[in-house]
Amino acid sequence: MADLQQLFQLGQQVQGRLQQLQTELATRTIETSAGGGMVKVTADGRGTVRAVVIDPAIFNDHDAEFLSELVLTAVAEAQRRAAEMLQAEMRKVPQLPFTSPF
Repeated sequence: MADLQQLFQLGQQVQGRLQQLQTELATRTIETSAGGGMVKVTADGRGTVRAVVIDPAIFNDHDAEFLSELVLTAVAEAQRRAAEMLQAEMRKVPQLPFTSPF
């Protein structure tokens, strides 16, 4: 019975750490850019885009399709970095002492 109690406590610790991690990631920021800095994207550590800044000079020589590509590139990079950040932090969370049957 003691093993079951320890497992339950470990599960609670892991759950608490995961909730703490979500809160921490929400406060971290990731900044990316595309097109030599013509498009800048800021996202939080969960990958949620918080800001997009577009240099007005881009409208002088480029069309909307070009701008769209730059925005997509910068957003994808921000989300990729957020996912990497999450994976790195998840490696620090204690694992439960059994393997998944799946």
